[in-house]
Amino acid sequence: MSSIISVSGLNKTYSTGLRALEDINLDIHEGEIFALLGPNGAGKTTLIGIVCGIVTPTSGRVLAAGYDIVKQYRAARSKIGLVPQELHLGVFDTVMTTVRFSRGLFGCAPDDAYLEKVLSDLSLWGKRHDKIMTLSGGMKRRVMIAKALSHQPEILFLDEPTAGVDVELRRDMWQLVRRLRDSGVTIILTTHYIEEAEQMADRIGVINHGKLIVVEEKTALMKKLGKKQLTLQLQEPMSEIPAALGEWSLHLKAGGNELEYTFDTQDESTGIPSLLRKLNELGIGFSDLHTEQSSLEDIFVSLIDKGTGSHKSGSVGA
Repeated sequence: MSSIISVSGLNKTYSTGLRALEDINLDIHEGEIFALLGPNGAGKTTLIGIVCGIVTPTSGRVLAAGYDIVKQYRAARSKIGLVPQELHLGVFDTVMTTVRFSRGLFGCAPDDAYLEKVLSDLSLWGKRHDKIMTLSGGMKRRVMIAKALSHQPEILFLDEPTAGVDVELRRDMWQLVRRLRDSGVTIILTTHYIEEAEQMADRIGVINHGKLIVVEEKTALMKKLGKKQLTLQLQEPMSEIPAALGEWSLHLKAGGNELEYTFDTQDESTGIPSLLRKLNELGIGFSDLHTEQSSLEDIFVSLIDKGTGSHKSGSVGA
């Protein structure tokens, strides 16, 4: 699979001495939705800023659609659309004036037919003559996306695209992002909503303290790092777990009415058959059982808690 963005040996240290990025190596595939996750201050915005030519790297190289973002800035930047987290719009301009102006900034010839399609896809066509100041926060967010798409980029960066919008609008935005991907646009998004990444992303990257901890296909990541929980509905509540069950990772829940066993899906032996036999030996009955997989949020939290984890940035992007 070809890479539309290639980041190699990227480092960024600010004049204050803060090392925001450390030896980042990353390939983003053409036509994918890539989600970059990390806590505040992890380096997400700095990485996006460098790839988009807004921030100058201390060392390393970034190619966007084959162009060096430093040496061939204009060519590289013309391939990129950026929707920043903050709203930057002229409040007295109309929606159509705003997107026309943005298209012109990239030296593109006027094309109102294309802009009509963009605005229609974003449910903005009916508001094309409205001034920005009259729009709701969600509509302003849509205008930001329209601006980013005005010059027909191949790559679209969305920095916290649904921050501060309601659930219904968030789901509308998800549908829009999927349509853009289906049309051939490569999407890179940062988000605090783990559900957003779980719903939309093809691959997940987790960054913390300026280092990429892991980059993996979403389904493979959840299979590799996820754990499962077996929950047993007990016939009689328990006040404590018997010492004879000490070899299993067990927890009491629901006031002692449920027994939860956490196990690693990658282990050859889950320990479930031996656990059930032991419960039978001890005369501990249960009326029902079910299993569930750890969510992406569980995996994300565990990776951040581990710090750098076992995945090094030199191996990412494969």
